[in-house]
Amino acid sequence: MNILILGGGGREHSLAWAVLQNPKCDKLIVAPGNAGIAAMADCADIDIEDGGVVAGFVAENAIDFVIIGPEAPLAAGVADRLREAGVLVFGPSKAAAELEASKGFTKEICDAAKAPTAAYARFTEAGPAKAYVRAQGAPIVVKADGLAAGKGVIVAETEAQALAAIDDMFGGAFGGAGAEVVIEEFMTGEEASFFVLCDGESVLPIGTAQDHKRVGEGDTGPNTGGMGAYSPAPILDETVAARALDEIIKPTMAEMARRGTPYQGVLYAGLMIENGAPRLVEYNVRFGDPECQVLMMRLGAQALDLMHACAEGRLSEVAVNWAEDHAITVVMAAAGYPGAYEKGSEIRGLEALPEDSSNMVFHAGTRAAGGRIEAAGGRVLNVTARGATLREAASRAYEIVDRIDWPEGFCRRDIGWRAL
Repeated sequence: MNILILGGGGREHSLAWAVLQNPKCDKLIVAPGNAGIAAMADCADIDIEDGGVVAGFVAENAIDFVIIGPEAPLAAGVADRLREAGVLVFGPSKAAAELEASKGFTKEICDAAKAPTAAYARFTEAGPAKAYVRAQGAPIVVKADGLAAGKGVIVAETEAQALAAIDDMFGGAFGGAGAEVVIEEFMTGEEASFFVLCDGESVLPIGTAQDHKRVGEGDTGPNTGGMGAYSPAPILDETVAARALDEIIKPTMAEMARRGTPYQGVLYAGLMIENGAPRLVEYNVRFGDPECQVLMMRLGAQALDLMHACAEGRLSEVAVNWAEDHAITVVMAAAGYPGAYEKGSEIRGLEALPEDSSNMVFHAGTRAAGGRIEAAGGRVLNVTARGATLREAASRAYEIVDRIDWPEGFCRRDIGWRAL
């Protein structure tokens, strides 16, 4: 197969790495890719949110299968445009992608499906939203309804923080994503991520993970896009996973199908788990980042077979072959992230690092310039390793981190601490 992956971050680098291990992949192109991806596959600079442009590129390059990485092309309907052109694609329709593109829509679906989630209210004006916060008190969660690149959720520990978040959102801090605001009950428990594939009818669990959202060790400081992750997640054992499937995911999929918008692709359920009972925090309609990196490290070549079966509606015919292993990824970020940070600093020593089925440095925000690798984003590298135990995987990952010469970068030194 000739395969096209849309996206250019650490998630897409790990997807490319897994796909290339499968002999069914004859040629791989990643658009737009990054410096790390360019070392293993062809890269193409096209507008991945324009379905017509992508469909034209697919035709010109005889692409057989398209894997859509980020949420923005899905919300823009790129999967629909490709299906109209007769292209096999992995990723939900624009209508189904509303599960991530609109938090209010997800709440509406949960209500209809009777899926357990946080109590909430939706607002289009600041005044009523603030009144609701004052009535409910803090802690409370304020969310921009639309896509905000993972930054539109404020866990307000005080009423003042919640009121300020409302002003920010309605004031345009998150663009159009904040035109509507969802305010939720603050849920207690431990958060974990559950990943399943759905082909419109069948649902296949493909793994669990936990990530570290906060920038500081001990899970302190401001939220980020994720400073690291590990898989599997001990809190999401077989019993809890079965409950999440039966009480949350399968009812959601049934409701989506009932509405005439069946879901096809990967569904990432962020769950809050307390006393063995899961409740939905949010849905994402793509692989998480950095959770994808640890899932791909554990799945390897079979990831392509699973995604292909999902796209063809054959999920009931396949199974996941799990090794009894663990994987961890440590995010190396530019100093200042998630606030202001500088681009262009040189990263040295990458060429001397071990890269195989147990150790990979996935590039997130990098670029090649003048024969050197430079930082080009906030989250820059994902140092990923697997081992027989989580402790072994973590030890390998941090050994590699210490061999990377990048004074302008930093990482957390406690990824996996809850499980360890």
